[in-house]
Amino acid sequence: MNLQTLYDMQRELDAKIESQHGLRKENLVEEKILALLVELGELANETRCFKFWSVKPPAERSVILEEYVDGVHFILSLGLTFEYGGEVSIGLAEPSESLTGQFNSVYNLVSVFRNDVSEENFSVLFESYIALGEMLGFSWEEVEQAYFAKNKVNHERQKQGY
Repeated sequence: MNLQTLYDMQRELDAKIESQHGLRKENLVEEKILALLVELGELANETRCFKFWSVKPPAERSVILEEYVDGVHFILSLGLTFEYGGEVSIGLAEPSESLTGQFNSVYNLVSVFRNDVSEENFSVLFESYIALGEMLGFSWEEVEQAYFAKNKVNHERQKQGY
């Protein structure tokens, strides 16, 4: 899977945000990692996969996809920060047996990456996040299209002073 287009789009968005908010010289790794964890939590909340006490169904598929893509934005942004990128293989990360287990695995891998920002740890994190998307029933083509749409929204938000 070639991610160059997504990385290029994310680079442009990151540059706009950093310029508009006076952050060009800031190290934003901690903020990006926390943002990724928050987005992962929002995604889990929309799937409701861990809410064994509730009978309420998950959110609409489109809502879950948008939340998933929010995480893709921050993973790409972290990759750009450390100049990791290029290609990621689909299916190399062994998924958990359950959706809840996969969420816990991705949470753990974010922490592993935070403690050791190696390219290998980044790749395993990204692959596991892709596996999470597959477990949610999303094709990579759907993810790309949703990313393109959300990236456009994020640019508009920056124009409006979000």
